[in-house]
Amino acid sequence: MKQLAMLSSFFLMLFLAFGCEMNDGPNSNEARVNFRLVDAPADFDEVWVEVISLRIKADYDGSDMNEEESTWKEIKYDGPKMVNLLNLTGGNSILLGSEELPEGKIDQIRLVLGENNYLMKGQVRTELKTPSAQQSGLKIKVNQEIEGGNTYDLVIDFDVAKSIVVAGNSGNVILKPVLRAYLEQSQGIQGQVNPVEAQPIQISITGNGVEANTFTNAEGKFSILGLNPGTYTVSIIPNENYDSQTITNVVVEEDKITTLPTITLVQL
Repeated sequence: MKQLAMLSSFFLMLFLAFGCEMNDGPNSNEARVNFRLVDAPADFDEVWVEVISLRIKADYDGSDMNEEESTWKEIKYDGPKMVNLLNLTGGNSILLGSEELPEGKIDQIRLVLGENNYLMKGQVRTELKTPSAQQSGLKIKVNQEIEGGNTYDLVIDFDVAKSIVVAGNSGNVILKPVLRAYLEQSQGIQGQVNPVEAQPIQISITGNGVEANTFTNAEGKFSILGLNPGTYTVSIIPNENYDSQTITNVVVEEDKITTLPTITLVQL
């Protein structure tokens, strides 16, 4: 059941989609927010997720923000979209859309996924069952201030290590996404892990009440952003032929990305 066990750590961080990218800058009363899809796991040949729609709840002068559906802004885009997350590793991202928003605060976003979600390993396709409760969308707390005249990249991190559930003896693999969102200008941790023969290599970062996971890309690079300043523990979990490593007391400073020294794993 090792393959199913690996499902519980496969695609970090997701995305948002909509609109058309504009080349001119935002005016002084509005901020442009680019929505990006980032980071995915490396243990499967393909990982497909269907994005249906996106809504956003913003708080600004003159807004009437509450829990009523009428206060959510529907973001239109050319969808639904099928996205292969395995194209996005090692901190790479895809711009899926942009939107001009009034100066203020992005409170929440709501991502709606379809039912056409699946994994490919070789010629084997594994369907990802989607609970009916997800049809109304996945709410993600953002709570980020945006200032007029600026441009921001808002990233959705899809933590698949916590998002894939194997349902008992039924064999069903359930997609129950665990998501976080952050502005890409925020701080984080990045690094390089060798050798490539140790892949798939999972990276787990814990501390300050946060657990974030990703995989290295084909070159062994990884990046996890959106971390609050503080001290973290970085765990490197390779395949069964190599020994794991743990790095403690990794300090993340405000508005800085901490780059770790190159990590070389030892073969068992």
